[in-house]
Amino acid sequence: MDEVKKLLEGFAEEAAVGLPAADIDADIARGRRALRRIKRRRRVTGVLCVAAVSAAVLAFGNQVKWWGSAGSSPVASGGETESSVAASGTPAAPSAKASKGEMSLFASSVELVANKQSWNTIGCTLTPMGWAPEKPIAANRVVLAQPEMRTAEVATKVVLERRETALSLDAVRVTDSDGKTFHIGTLSGRLTGQVKLADQWLLVEAPAGNQAWNDETLRRFLGSCSIN
Repeated sequence: MDEVKKLLEGFAEEAAVGLPAADIDADIARGRRALRRIKRRRRVTGVLCVAAVSAAVLAFGNQVKWWGSAGSSPVASGGETESSVAASGTPAAPSAKASKGEMSLFASSVELVANKQSWNTIGCTLTPMGWAPEKPIAANRVVLAQPEMRTAEVATKVVLERRETALSLDAVRVTDSDGKTFHIGTLSGRLTGQVKLADQWLLVEAPAGNQAWNDETLRRFLGSCSIN
């Protein structure tokens, strides 16, 4: 700082005539204040730089955590990749809409209730609850459906048919009950039962793929039926 003062004094001696005398001490004081301000700016700038670098490191670390470690497959925001789902071995849960539709068509169990309605030449004292005959009712055939069904596919419904001869069933099980012989098996993949009443046969086909129908339910339903 002494060297700076000597330099300023030399400049003052060579100043143009007519200018006011230079105040060396005041100039030095202003220079010191300017140097302090420069130092403060450098310290603030250094702190800001450190903060910026720290923020960048944190942001990069979070990004690495989000996208996974090295070697792992990236995961798109909002879901899993097909490979990750397959690797987990856990099947996707069915949608609520599909579950609701399945429950409306295929209840968890079949409840047989009293029936007082005549079905032309076929009559049953029991009927699956929630199922009603489609109109018109044929003389030798009755088709039961649920009111909410919006399909013409007969395989999804309960079919009762009066026949002259029995049909050949697959994997047939024969059961005697109440003086009747019930033949229960499958017909084209559908659970089917038939029983001989007098000189004719009554055939009942359960809805295809409906696990709520079993041998006992079908036998009880078939056993309540008669041919008029």
